[in-house]
Amino acid sequence: MSIREDAVELAGELTDLRRAVHREPEIGLELPRTQEKVLAAIDGLGLDITTGKNLGSVTAVLHGASPGPTVLLRGDMDALPLQERGARDFVSRTDGVMHACGHDMHTAILTGAAKLLAARRENLSGDVVFMFQPGEEGFDGASHMIDEGVLDATGTTPSVAYALHVTSGLLPRGVFAAKPGTLMAACAEAKVTVRGSGGHGSAPYRANDPIPAACEMVTALQTTVTRKFDIFDPIVISVGYFRAGTQSNIIPDTAEFHATIRAFSAAALDRVLPIVKATVEGIATAHGLGVDAQLDRLYPVTVNDAAAAKTVSATVAEHFGDQRFATMAQPLAGAEDFSRVLDRVPGAMILLGATIEGRDPATAPYNHAPEAAFDERVLPDGAALLAQLAFDRLTRP
Repeated sequence: MSIREDAVELAGELTDLRRAVHREPEIGLELPRTQEKVLAAIDGLGLDITTGKNLGSVTAVLHGASPGPTVLLRGDMDALPLQERGARDFVSRTDGVMHACGHDMHTAILTGAAKLLAARRENLSGDVVFMFQPGEEGFDGASHMIDEGVLDATGTTPSVAYALHVTSGLLPRGVFAAKPGTLMAACAEAKVTVRGSGGHGSAPYRANDPIPAACEMVTALQTTVTRKFDIFDPIVISVGYFRAGTQSNIIPDTAEFHATIRAFSAAALDRVLPIVKATVEGIATAHGLGVDAQLDRLYPVTVNDAAAAKTVSATVAEHFGDQRFATMAQPLAGAEDFSRVLDRVPGAMILLGATIEGRDPATAPYNHAPEAAFDERVLPDGAALLAQLAFDRLTRP
């Protein structure tokens, strides 16, 4: 049987694993229950398994029958601090935590790829590293795993690396997508605290109100994007957190907001960070207020190797049909710490549409929405593609 046919036979157990992970979501770098489920799922496959020293990762190595190159396949495992809205019988049992980005799907898909490849060990000339990664959602888990040696797990740096990311919208169910070059943005975070002096809301002149200045900063940052940066090398700044005060008639001492900053080139990110800092400091000075502005770089630009992206499109066409692949016209403003791997190893990030029945991909709640939902019927195809990419690299001259 082909890899794809064998993957179909795994559909039930991959779905069971996905639902088990979905019911018990975990955030950050320590994922003990998720790690336990992964270890149980790959037990008996004859893999060399190590777990993270300072994080809940799993690195599993499949050694082929003869020497050869190393292929790395990655799946992230962590969830988001979000309250799930849904009526499925496997919704999150943890208040305020949800697999809204599909990492439960990725965990099941990578487990399926391990099973498919382990069954074909005798055909492989080389090794496969299965990188089960925590902490993608803002904790830089990939960097931690690299520091702990995931890229040296076989003693040979991988010759190619692949990761797959499902989408709850954007793409029709079952359609794979990728592009050479920049696929996803770099990101940074700004945490701004404006400091004034509190007082009664009836007498603002007796206080020094930080709220209007903080609001002015938020608006000014949007203007900065449109007036300081080339539209062909764009910047995105979105404020996702704003907090100030306790009651309508009390002027608070402080106002605080957090913003995510996205850029499609390292040069643009380098340029925007000091501009953000100067903008908020200038407004604070104009209002006679203090300000603390903490700017942190998170993930670099995710760049697909051109040859690896071409291999993905050719593999999908050969095993699934031309209609199942779409070349993305432009990159996404989302960010990924798989970029850390792609900075060191040629490879590709692949998207897979998992829009559920009855939803239009153009309007369906997207990843990170509390209503986000993913069609489990794509699990075997995701596992089959990752396995096929590794199999072909380790069996073809």
